[in-house]
Amino acid sequence: MKNATLHFEFHISITALIMFLLKTWRASAFGVYGYLNFTRNGFLGHSKKFKPEDMEIRIEGKNCVVTGANSGIGFATAEALASCGATVYMVCRNKEKGETALSKIQSSTGNPNVHLEVCDLSSISEIKSFASRFSSKDVPVHVLVNNAGLMEHKRVTTSEGFELNFAVNVLGTYATTELMLPLLEIASPDARVITVSSGGMYTTSLTSDLQFSDGKFSGAEQYARNKRVQVALTEKWAEMYKNKGIGFYSMHPGWAETPGVAKTLPDFNKWLSGKLRTSEEGADTVIWLALQPKEKLVSGGFYFDRAEAPKHLKFAATRQSHAIIDSIDDTLHSLV
Repeated sequence: MKNATLHFEFHISITALIMFLLKTWRASAFGVYGYLNFTRNGFLGHSKKFKPEDMEIRIEGKNCVVTGANSGIGFATAEALASCGATVYMVCRNKEKGETALSKIQSSTGNPNVHLEVCDLSSISEIKSFASRFSSKDVPVHVLVNNAGLMEHKRVTTSEGFELNFAVNVLGTYATTELMLPLLEIASPDARVITVSSGGMYTTSLTSDLQFSDGKFSGAEQYARNKRVQVALTEKWAEMYKNKGIGFYSMHPGWAETPGVAKTLPDFNKWLSGKLRTSEEGADTVIWLALQPKEKLVSGGFYFDRAEAPKHLKFAATRQSHAIIDSIDDTLHSLV
């Protein structure tokens, strides 16, 4: 019995050591890779290969829905799409802030076809109400940008019983996309869904512990897990709906200086002061994905700085984890 106990303890300690080393490697590799690529200098370097004509495409008559559109990357995305002539629907949680952002975009672009939709994306019931209201407009959705997201460091539970980060970043994204599918189908074959993920997902594998029920809660780690789910869901959607004429893309905006980053990662924001991308630079690839002919894009792909990017860092051992996305999809479906 004593030998069995010792063997069990030894096995556990080795497993724990391996996981510690793996997490350390992921974090270190992400830090180096990010500093070289995700900062403003990275954007300026990559932009030397950009083609200006890619962003000169006009999309009058197309309807674009952008979540979390009152500030940061969401605002920059909505403004740029409006500048391209699109009819833009800004989905915002706060009506007052949304109206202020709406006024700014209409004024700066001269495009009157910008509208506000108020919805708290942490609430499934509100998302369902929004989707029902929007469906009654009977307009096709050519572009859905899942941008709304947050990083809450403390464990907070919504009124519907969900951990808050998961509720917005994963369940909200899932519900919005699934409920918008009929309107996206109407816009096919040009319809597309663009989900704003994060390079933070490089630091973690996919896990079925969607609400961080096991272990000590970490908002930053939960955020990274959420962003990994978004990338895997994009792959799943691309496969599930490949015959519906809808393209699904996830992207990483780089490290951008936004109100969200300043609030949730103040030390990071201070450390990289002057080196972070602008909101417009962070939104650049979102706009690029919205404008390009779908023949140029890979449905299910993960994009960064106008190019398809790897979803896994070398030796990070995250690739095989995507095999559980089917069970995660089933779980999310049961919650909507």
